[in-house]
Amino acid sequence: MRNLIVVCTVLFFGLVGFQKSLLASDTLKNCKNGHYFFKTLHAADALEVQNQNRTSTCWSFSALSFFESEVMRLGKGEHKLSEMFVVRNAYIEKAKQYVRYHGKINFAEGGAFHDIPLVIKNYGMVPESVYGGLEYGLDNHNHGEMVAALSGFLKGIIANKQGQLTSSWLKAFEGILDAYLGEVPKEFSYKGAVYSPKTFASSLGLNMNDYVALSSFTHHPFYSHFVMEVPDNWAQKTVFNLPLNEFMAVMKGAISKGYTFAWGADVSEKGFAYRYGLAIVPTDESKLGMRGQDKNGFRSAGAERMGNQLLYPGAEMKIDQAIRQKAFDNYATTDDHGMHITGMVVDQNGIPYFAVKNSWGKSNYCEGFLYASMPYVAYKTINILVHKNALPKKLVKTIY
Repeated sequence: MRNLIVVCTVLFFGLVGFQKSLLASDTLKNCKNGHYFFKTLHAADALEVQNQNRTSTCWSFSALSFFESEVMRLGKGEHKLSEMFVVRNAYIEKAKQYVRYHGKINFAEGGAFHDIPLVIKNYGMVPESVYGGLEYGLDNHNHGEMVAALSGFLKGIIANKQGQLTSSWLKAFEGILDAYLGEVPKEFSYKGAVYSPKTFASSLGLNMNDYVALSSFTHHPFYSHFVMEVPDNWAQKTVFNLPLNEFMAVMKGAISKGYTFAWGADVSEKGFAYRYGLAIVPTDESKLGMRGQDKNGFRSAGAERMGNQLLYPGAEMKIDQAIRQKAFDNYATTDDHGMHITGMVVDQNGIPYFAVKNSWGKSNYCEGFLYASMPYVAYKTINILVHKNALPKKLVKTIY
């Protein structure tokens, strides 16, 4: 998924999660002067909020945050996994696909949640401490130059001035990745043991076949698999299609059972107010304002929002299947951003919200988290990735 970026000045790689500390308190607020007061219903373990900085790699940060929580849920301890290991190896698979399609398929920074199972199956996994992906002289992630180099290289390969491809192009492509992100170690020491990427992945206890992507759209039959039509689904992987009421029930049910899930969503709405710690859909969105873009000149997701409902709870739109579908069909809902839903809260009026872990650092009052209303999630979700055991057993049998 393409990403909307808020850049902060510091990367946070600690292993003590905000989820455990702040969500365990009695009352939460959305922002310093806010009057949304939340109490926790469910809160799963999650590691500390990270900062993707100037990269469109939210799909890697959010999905790996989800898998880190899965590793803890499985009793395998806390392991900060390497987002850039995933990014590097996904680029290799993207490049192979792009060349095979003669450049007629997407090659970009964005990706999808199912890219992570693909990488883990084919390449393994490493801890972030082993592969940080910062080999280009900067302290924070910034992939602008690297992406330009990779894209230009592939365009030259596809131009094919020799009449046929040589056997060296992929090795040369990997050389660019090595220069910017670093070479992947064949073996490494971690917590008193020696691993390869494959053996470390095995040690985490994750079975990639246990994870399923779900969505809800009417342009495909319900209870069937379909290829999600978003540009960053370069691998052409499928999601399983559910009616909206069941889709929402699955998300709520997963959280109530102690599971979390990766959440792909549109964040271009005025009601997605990261600085206010909220994602809402007011009945009258015209009463919300938006000024400029975010402070580093990127897109509008981090821009300043204005409006009374960002400070005080109010009425929200009633979202049904038709409203949701229309927004997707007319590009009002696009594949913007990947996040990690880790819990559920209720406000002072008893209205539930999902607790969302973002990857834009800790620059807001909620230290990198925000609270997404059920109408917002129903309206703006593209897809989710979740463990099959979080689903009703009857649904699992239908999917598999």
